[in-house]
Amino acid sequence: MELKVVKFGGSSLADANQFKKVRDIIFADKSRQFVVPSAPGKRFSADTKVTDMLYQCYDLASKGENFDVLFDQIKERYNTIISDLGVDLSLEEDFNAIKIAFSHKAGRDYAASRGEFLNGKILAKYIGYDFIDAANVIYFKYDGSFDAELTNEILATVLKSHTHAVIPGFYGSMPNDTIKTFSRGGSDITGSIVARAAGATLYENWTDVSGFLMADPRIIKAPKTIEYITYRELRELSYMGATVLHEDAVFPVRIMGIPINIKNTNAPEDKGTMIVSEAPADATPTRITGIAGKKNFSVVRIEKDMMNQELGFGRRVLEAFEKNGISFEHLPSGIDTMSVVVAESALTDKRDHLISEITKSVEPDHITIEDGYALIAVVGRGMIRSKGTASRIFSALYKSGINVRMIDQGSSEINIIIGVDNEAFEDAMNAIYNAFLD
Repeated sequence: MELKVVKFGGSSLADANQFKKVRDIIFADKSRQFVVPSAPGKRFSADTKVTDMLYQCYDLASKGENFDVLFDQIKERYNTIISDLGVDLSLEEDFNAIKIAFSHKAGRDYAASRGEFLNGKILAKYIGYDFIDAANVIYFKYDGSFDAELTNEILATVLKSHTHAVIPGFYGSMPNDTIKTFSRGGSDITGSIVARAAGATLYENWTDVSGFLMADPRIIKAPKTIEYITYRELRELSYMGATVLHEDAVFPVRIMGIPINIKNTNAPEDKGTMIVSEAPADATPTRITGIAGKKNFSVVRIEKDMMNQELGFGRRVLEAFEKNGISFEHLPSGIDTMSVVVAESALTDKRDHLISEITKSVEPDHITIEDGYALIAVVGRGMIRSKGTASRIFSALYKSGINVRMIDQGSSEINIIIGVDNEAFEDAMNAIYNAFLD
């Protein structure tokens, strides 16, 4: 028997018209039993997301400043949706409770979570589903990390007593009963958590695009939609900047082998993208699945003759980064050189101290820090079977006059990472994408 968990993003629930589309989608398939909503997103390009309004409102409250005007605007967003839907529902008690909590400085996580909480109440009433407060079923540990096993145990039990329910995304509760949120985009994670606990056959993630695109449409004109993408490929692309799905949303469903379908609320007939453990045998073969990238990286390059024979060299270098609270991104290295790629922002006010730590620890012959790198990940399960993939990438970059400053291929052989100058980033992305259009 099919059981689907469906998550709708902020753009899918931005106003009453979008709510109506969501209702039609849910009712079109009886197996769509559990729904995870986000807070209302932008209704138009110049609009403000409700979550951002809540943050702004709470910032005023925490400073002891008057926040009535902004809070009334938030109330108006929700009351307009209720009125336009013709729903018999009042959120006045909730608004009053939230306002009091703001005045008593309940915390930014609490403030942000109210967007999903209120939207969930409206959606549940509108479609006639039960409402389950995420604070009662999603749990975090004392250190703030997500408690996956406790959540799965309690949430699974609760869901068994509901045929249909709405569970707001983005937040849960700490052991002391305070509200804790996931990072922005965390409703994707909640949907995945609910899918695991429900034993879903499919997790549908509804957004404003018809699937996962091969590249960023802000850089590549009309990139193709990916038909199938594996969890591993998604993880690689999300890490490098692809933003359709929160990267941490993969893990709960991956444990259970539950596929994810990225769908478009505004074009529900489109197939979208299927995220799976393994692509089916009849899937259209592709050499690469997608490309993604980010700017503003630095490369810390350490040189020392015979470093490969010096036991513990790499460990001591990385300890210097750890002592300075700097996480590394990649380690493209040679026999007598070790390169550590980090975000430029991570080095702010730490460069001299980091160099001093490394020098004291390993006594290198030379250390340099080069800024202005952009990293591009070319990802694809088909790369393992296809000859000449790397040649095609570097030929395309050469023909476009782009200098490759770094190359790093993962041991999994499903990705190749190229470093180029920040200024060449967009041109490099286009060159690589166009090289694989056939």
